[in-house]
Amino acid sequence: MDETGYVRVVRQRARLILWLIVVFAAGAAVIPDVVTHGESACPPRDTRVTAPYAITGYWVVPRADPCLTRRTVEAMHALGGDTIITFGPRFALSTVDAGGRVRTKGEADPGFAGCLEGGKPCYLAARDAIPGKTIRRVFTYTTSERFGPGVLRCEGLDRRIESRGRVYYRLLLGRSCADSVYDLVLVATDGDGVGNLLAEAAGYGMKVYPGLPAAPQDPVKPWLPDLAHLDALNAFTGRVLADYRQRYGTWPSLGGVYQSFELAMRDRAPRDEVLTLYAAQHEVVAATLPGRTITVSPYWDARRSRGFPPESVGRGFAEIAATRAGAPMAIAIQDGRGVGKVPVYGADEAGAEVAARLVPVVGRLTNRQAYHGSTRDYVEAAARHVVPGVELWVNVEVFEPTPVAGECGRADPLPLRGRAAKSRVDQQIMAVGRHATKIIAYGWDPFLTCRPNWDTPSLSDDLAAGWQEPIIVHAALERGGITVEGHNLRGGTLQIAYRQAGAGVKTVAVAQGRHAPRAGAGAPESAWAPFVPDRLDPAHPWITVKAVNGAGRASTSGHTFRG
Repeated sequence: MDETGYVRVVRQRARLILWLIVVFAAGAAVIPDVVTHGESACPPRDTRVTAPYAITGYWVVPRADPCLTRRTVEAMHALGGDTIITFGPRFALSTVDAGGRVRTKGEADPGFAGCLEGGKPCYLAARDAIPGKTIRRVFTYTTSERFGPGVLRCEGLDRRIESRGRVYYRLLLGRSCADSVYDLVLVATDGDGVGNLLAEAAGYGMKVYPGLPAAPQDPVKPWLPDLAHLDALNAFTGRVLADYRQRYGTWPSLGGVYQSFELAMRDRAPRDEVLTLYAAQHEVVAATLPGRTITVSPYWDARRSRGFPPESVGRGFAEIAATRAGAPMAIAIQDGRGVGKVPVYGADEAGAEVAARLVPVVGRLTNRQAYHGSTRDYVEAAARHVVPGVELWVNVEVFEPTPVAGECGRADPLPLRGRAAKSRVDQQIMAVGRHATKIIAYGWDPFLTCRPNWDTPSLSDDLAAGWQEPIIVHAALERGGITVEGHNLRGGTLQIAYRQAGAGVKTVAVAQGRHAPRAGAGAPESAWAPFVPDRLDPAHPWITVKAVNGAGRASTSGHTFRG
């Protein structure tokens, strides 16, 4: 190690010791081992927030490489991110052949071909560990995390296995450790990506919501869970969460968990399978990790051909909230723009043709012909049904339904998706920003990191370059002027356009008279300027306002409201 590297390590250790002294002195919870494995080989953390955009959380894929994890978390944090969400792996029903080899969906599962214990396939070793007893069902779980002793409940039955360069776990789930019938769960890991995320989040003051084990899918209707295996899923979920509690219970970076099985936010049928899953699995969360937040991300579909109107949202919101079992809950609704199920358009654009990128989804129609309403309509409907203990988050989809030539995006898994432009993302923030407690986005990789060419900026680069551009989420005429709410509004002018009766469009620019900073994290700022419209056309009563702030940055899109 050269002298510079030695000095850096000494400084890092000194900062860590100072941090621990402060924590102990304050009586706060201590985070054990906040240093990511392999940190000495990684560049030191840069904890500056240099470009705080309105999105403060992202879905990410856990990575085994600690340095790659640090770079990813640092990049999100620099943009103002304080929240990380991961998807939970599938808890899958499997079978075994005569040789004890695991088969999933009828095919040999390569992820478990290397699981050997004493030279035997792991299934056969598990069977031999319970002579005279029965293995009823076999489940597999392929994950990007390592577990601790919290999952190994029954001595001699549950094992951590290292085989052919990979770590596996064998869990036998029964009513007790002396039961006569067990369900076998074989877990394959590819590193400790979730642990890396939790450690890095601790270093950056962020929170992680690891995905709960995702329920087995109904073999006939894969969009529904197979409730025949709910008992095994809940037993396994309890093991995983007990391990979290044992290892991360004092870590503030463990914000809660994410419910990985999605559903539509609308009126649900009696005894709905997904709500039944939610209620059962969330009860396990509330009992095992009390006080931690359960995050869910339902979707909606505004297409007239197959969707549902905003009026259906309220009942769906209430039904999801009712599954929280007393735990705090964040309902992070997917805004639907990325997949093309819900459009983003202004209050005066219902009769306009749908955006060009939505034509492949709904055809060349007007917004009113193609959709029941806009994103704003659905978010406002949901906001009217928020109850204590539940927060309304919005998950903005930072992608396009299909790619176009010369554009990067997602190639795997299908379907192909294109990358959104920063101005489009600004419009999504405009549509939801007044009602959302928090705005998060799907997903960091690849949509914020991909580049069409090596020398062109990514979406995250564009957000960093344009974070100071004002975004207006609400506007209204009041007190002899116009009040706007949004982000980065301070100073400068408001540029206002409207149609005069008997005349054309009139445009004025007025200097801000007052500015109020945000009331809290995620809350919008507000600004007021003197303005009274002169002969607003009653046949076209729309007013469009943009902001130019004191830094000279202008809104990428105008906010339109009824005058």
